[in-house]
Amino acid sequence: MDPRGILKAFPKRKKIHTNPSSKTVAKIPKREDREAGEWLSSLRVHVVPTGIGRARAELFEKQIVQHGGQICPAQAPGVTHIVVDEGMDCERALRLLRLPQLPPGAQLVKSAWLSLCLQERRLVDTAGFGIFTPKRYLDQAQLSKADQVSFTPPGAGEAQPRTALSPSRPLTRPVSPSWRTDAVASIQAQLEVMAKAYSVQGDKWRALGYAKAINALKSFHKPVSSYQEAFGIPGIGKRMAEKIVEILESGHLRKLDHISESVPVLELFSNIWGAGTKTAQMWYNQGFRSLEDIRNHACLTTQQAIGLKHYDDFLDRMPREEAAEIEQTVREAAQALNPGLLCVACGSYRRGKATCGDMDVLLTHPDGHSHQGVFSRLLDSLRQQGFLTDDLVSHENGQQQKYLGVCQLPGPGRRHRRLDIIVVPYSELACALLYFTGSAHFNRSMRALAKTKGMSLSEHALSTAVVRSAQGLKVGSGQVLPTPTEKDVFRFLGLPYREPAERDW
Repeated sequence: MDPRGILKAFPKRKKIHTNPSSKTVAKIPKREDREAGEWLSSLRVHVVPTGIGRARAELFEKQIVQHGGQICPAQAPGVTHIVVDEGMDCERALRLLRLPQLPPGAQLVKSAWLSLCLQERRLVDTAGFGIFTPKRYLDQAQLSKADQVSFTPPGAGEAQPRTALSPSRPLTRPVSPSWRTDAVASIQAQLEVMAKAYSVQGDKWRALGYAKAINALKSFHKPVSSYQEAFGIPGIGKRMAEKIVEILESGHLRKLDHISESVPVLELFSNIWGAGTKTAQMWYNQGFRSLEDIRNHACLTTQQAIGLKHYDDFLDRMPREEAAEIEQTVREAAQALNPGLLCVACGSYRRGKATCGDMDVLLTHPDGHSHQGVFSRLLDSLRQQGFLTDDLVSHENGQQQKYLGVCQLPGPGRRHRRLDIIVVPYSELACALLYFTGSAHFNRSMRALAKTKGMSLSEHALSTAVVRSAQGLKVGSGQVLPTPTEKDVFRFLGLPYREPAERDW
């Protein structure tokens, strides 16, 4: 988000909840079908529990059967949908299912689609919820179907011919409130695909442009409904507004049809911890197309070898309860060394998310000095317990010490999880809390706003009277402001305080 838009995003407002992947709905079942509870009778579903969780997967299965659908193995004839976790890709799903390609007629869809169906008690169109499937994993019938794209809003009749866009032109046909909400969710989903595609191809500026537009839409006070409205939102330019209206009118962004077939492979590779976009592109150019190729033929760093070893575990988001167990393990080990140490779980856990990709644990001591010397002793203690299984990176940043590694809770079937431990001086606690809580976009917006006010914000401090060159580079560090709490940071920036749960944009 542009600095000029951050003030608009901060005032309290009623939150609009939308599903980030939903699109227009399919034909609504007849009333008698819905009342009879058989509105899922056309479905033969297989739910992959990896990432979704066994308990949630079983609940899905019970509800499907309850409403007339069938649960069947992925290999069963006539299976219509294979439901997987949001973070799953096609290759990984087929590897878990031990299938060479998708069964004939089956669609690989995100669990959010099934959640929305059950929530609204109707079949929702799977468009916008599908997992990108390379052509080599489709049979001939599916290949033909994949080339067809249709989108007809309920009650809208046949699609009208497209006309040129202009800044003042609204939608070319009336839009019902329910369809508009679904369409706006679809906008975010399709823009996210484009952002990811550019990101894995190393085009960080285009990826950032899409990311800004997505977050601007999330922060906007209502579903966008016209070009003029979209163009007026800070962070959305002329071309992005045209893309938004294209999706609103047709349900589909044509640019998605031209995404390179290299993108899913690059995404697969860049999900290996320690492998960035340049490394993923290098591997692709060397002819590698699968994780097995990387495992057998690529020259890996120590960190990349660990990332590949725990590939599936790292992509599988952990339940909030498991994250709390990890924080408790670190806290108990730290307080065994010094009972006065403070331990705070940050990241998406502190923002109140139901699942977490990794765990960030911040340590400090109120007396301002007893945190010193704890870092290495704590890591040794956790290694002796067998809790830390792999070390990735350990470094110092000013007076802060940071460890990036891998942990595993005791017990059968426990996954390896990414864990960051950061030890900070108490004087830097507020800015460190703000930084390591996130989200990343929230942090960028805060730093950008500070810069416009002649300030500088980092994980260490908020400074004022900062001197910068004409190119924007800092040449004078300025004066550190007293920020004993996060609220003080917001106050100095002239912003109302936002609770951690309100920073997830």
